[in-house]
Amino acid sequence: MDSRRPKPMPTEAGILNFHERCESFYPADAVNACIAQQRQWYDELCAEFDAPSPEGLRRRDAVVAGRIPTRHYRPAEVASETRILYIHGGGFVVGSLESHDAICAELAHGARAELAAVDYRLAPEHVWPAAFEDCYAVLESLLADGRPVVVVGDSAGGNLAAGIVLKAKAEGLSGIVGQVLIYPGLGGDLVSGSYVEMAEAPGLSTTDVAYYRDVLQAPAEDSFAYPLRATDLSGLPPAYITGAHFDPLRDDARTYAARLAQAGVDVTYREEPQMIHAWLRARHMSPGARAGFRHLVHGLAQLVGTE
Repeated sequence: MDSRRPKPMPTEAGILNFHERCESFYPADAVNACIAQQRQWYDELCAEFDAPSPEGLRRRDAVVAGRIPTRHYRPAEVASETRILYIHGGGFVVGSLESHDAICAELAHGARAELAAVDYRLAPEHVWPAAFEDCYAVLESLLADGRPVVVVGDSAGGNLAAGIVLKAKAEGLSGIVGQVLIYPGLGGDLVSGSYVEMAEAPGLSTTDVAYYRDVLQAPAEDSFAYPLRATDLSGLPPAYITGAHFDPLRDDARTYAARLAQAGVDVTYREEPQMIHAWLRARHMSPGARAGFRHLVHGLAQLVGTE
C-alpha cells in the first residue's frame, strides 16, 4: 500500500466531532487490547451516545431456546403485524442488548412496528457458527406464529442478517418480507476497492476487518458467513441497504445491492457521502447521520408496511 496515500476523512463537522468523541472512549487501536478491555471500552462508548426512550415504548426481555437472550420492543403505536428482528454490530466480538438499545427503540418507534433484538454469542469464546445459529434460532421462533418478519442488522449484524436470510431461502423458510443491511461486512476480498481506498478510514480500518474475521473463524467459502460468495441471490426478500462512503466495508454494500438488483430483487441502496462506519450512533449530533437515519427509518417502514 502507498504510504503516501492521504488518510480519508469526511469534512462534515458533526461526524468529525462524533469520531473524536468515539476515540476518547474506544481508541483506534482497540483491537490490540484484550477482549475484556475491548468490551469495557465499547460499553462505555455506547453509554456515551445513549438517548431517551420514545414516549410510550415498552420493553420485555425473554429467552429463546432456553439460552438466547432477546429484548422485545413495542412502541406506543403499532401499525403492522410485521415484526423486526434486529441483529447488533460489534465485529462479532463486542455488543449486547444494551449497546444497541436506544437504536432499537427508535427504529421500532419510527417504523411503528414491534422489534426483537437478539443477544447472540460472541467470539472468541464462541466462534462460527455460534452467533449465526443463535440469530437463525430467533428468526425461526419469530416466524413460528405466522407473522411476517423484516431482518435488520448493522455491520457484523448486517453480515448475520444477510446470512440468515440466505439460509432461510435455502431451507424454504417463508415469512421474511424484507432485509435491511446497514454498512454490512459481507466478505469482500480486503485487497481492492474500498478496502484499499478506505483502509485507514476513521472508525474502522481494513486491518480491523481482517482481525474480526480471524477471530470469528468462519470458513472462507461459506456463503452464509460471507454472503458475497453466494452464487444465486434470486428469490430473496426486498432489501434496503445503506453504506458509508468513508468505510472499508462500503463496496460490500454496493456490490451486494447491485447483485441483488441483477437477480431481480427489489433493492433500495443509499450511500451516505459524509459518513463513517457506525454513523448510526451519530444520528443526534451529525446532520448527515440524522438524514441517513431518517431515510433508514423510512426504508424500514416501507418494508414492514407502515408507509
